Amino acid sequence: MLEYLQYPFFQRAIAAGIIVAILGSYYGVFVVQRKMSFFGSGLAHAAFGGVAAGLFFGTEPLWFASFFTFAVAMLIMWLRDKTRLATDTVIGVLFAVSVAIGIVLMSLSGSLNVDAHSYLFGSVLSVTQNDLILGGIVLLLTIISAFVFWGKWAYATFDSELAKADKINVKFDDYVLAGLIAVTIVIAIKMVGILLISSFIVIPAAAARMLSRSFFVMTLISVLLGALSSVAGLWLSVIADIPAGASIILIQSLIFATAMLFSRLIID
Repeated sequence: MLEYLQYPFFQRAIAAGIIVAILGSYYGVFVVQRKMSFFGSGLAHAAFGGVAAGLFFGTEPLWFASFFTFAVAMLIMWLRDKTRLATDTVIGVLFAVSVAIGIVLMSLSGSLNVDAHSYLFGSVLSVTQNDLILGGIVLLLTIISAFVFWGKWAYATFDSELAKADKINVKFDDYVLAGLIAVTIVIAIKMVGILLISSFIVIPAAAARMLSRSFFVMTLISVLLGALSSVAGLWLSVIADIPAGASIILIQSLIFATAMLFSRLIID
């Protein structure tokens, strides 16, 4: 693997892998604790519609998909608050519509067979400088938001009613969290692909959940496991000549299984 580090494309892949793993694992703790796994899956499918729209209009797909997926996330939250529909019902409707739009636009642009594969299954070695810039922007926003929102998000995660009683604007904070999760999902597309993004976010946090009692410790462990699995997955991809996204998920699954075996050794 060391000999590959001299190549710019592999350097970008490593950098992208670490950035996306940190973001996905960080937001994953909220997804897992709030039982929002279907939310992540729904936004991943919505991202497909955004990517297809970007290809159709001849713009940078991931930049276009970021705005599209963010809009879908906001619409999910708004419909959840303004209708009597359950959140999973709203997600199911919107991600189905997004996928349908994506298929139609890719078909019209002639990109259905050419481009769909890389976005569905990931192609980390094709990460561009623009992708890294987008990832860096989201990472910076995440670091800034952590100082402002982490405590309030954590509070509302365990007792949203009590958080509201303490004058915390839970609804606004939820919108911010949903928006950042949406953009994180978009930039993870190049790493693991649309089909595996939900697992990429959930597995490290789920493993960390079994190894910790404190939400703060859970967050730290999740980020650490995400970063380690990303680097290890890229190494496995090079050695075994298999897709990087699938390699990362397999490493994460191994970590999850190990966490299950040692879940009694709780870290305080």
